[in-house]
Amino acid sequence: MSDGTKHIAVIGIGSGDPDQLTLGAVKAMRSTDVFFVLEKGEEKSSLTRLRRTMLAEHVPGPHRVVEAEDPWRDRAQGSRGGYADAVHDWRRRRADICERLIREELAPGQRGAFLVWGDPSLYDSTLAVLEEITARGNVTFTYDVVPGVSSVSTLAARHRVGLNRVGRPIHITPGRRLAETVGNDDGDVIVMLDAHESFRQFAGGGTWIYWGAYLGTPDEILISGPVEEVAEDIRRARAAARAEHGWIMDTYLLRPCGDA
Repeated sequence: MSDGTKHIAVIGIGSGDPDQLTLGAVKAMRSTDVFFVLEKGEEKSSLTRLRRTMLAEHVPGPHRVVEAEDPWRDRAQGSRGGYADAVHDWRRRRADICERLIREELAPGQRGAFLVWGDPSLYDSTLAVLEEITARGNVTFTYDVVPGVSSVSTLAARHRVGLNRVGRPIHITPGRRLAETVGNDDGDVIVMLDAHESFRQFAGGGTWIYWGAYLGTPDEILISGPVEEVAEDIRRARAAARAEHGWIMDTYLLRPCGDA
């Protein structure tokens, strides 16, 4: 930027399909000088390769890619308070890394970017990390957000279903809070970040599930049907996929069978 201000773009790049990049995302990428990528280990190296493929295809001009290791996160905390503390600690250490990258790798007047899976506003920490860095006051920059296609939108599209029903809400929850929705008949439930197959508690309750893993990627898996009929299929698919790839990202929609 001409006034010497550093600028950061937080760019949603969709859930994995390169075709999900919006025109706005491509324009933002083409005006970026430095892309910051936080590596998540060898198991998820395919995600870094996919980002580089997108850059090679859509950013013909000169640019740099700066990689750093994403900090370890304690995922063993079971209580709500312990989980929140672990997340805040992880975000603080992530902010330390991102602050250093912006300070040391981005020159005055340059534009940097973080490429975020799905949409930056839904279950992603990048905006919270930038807010923490801004509050510290150690480095000055401006930032904006380019929305992306979320895994929730991709899930609905792949199953060819609408997320909403007339006059009824949609609940979005992490899997660890799904039990709190049991008995709630005022809306359907989108579940993300479920490491424990919490949908099993709905077996026999007249609930339909639309499940998807690795949405938008060549490894995409889709299963749908009454929970009691497909729960075991999903369990086997998750186990096989995790064994093959070392990690899994899945999302699902729960809906009363009579309204499926």
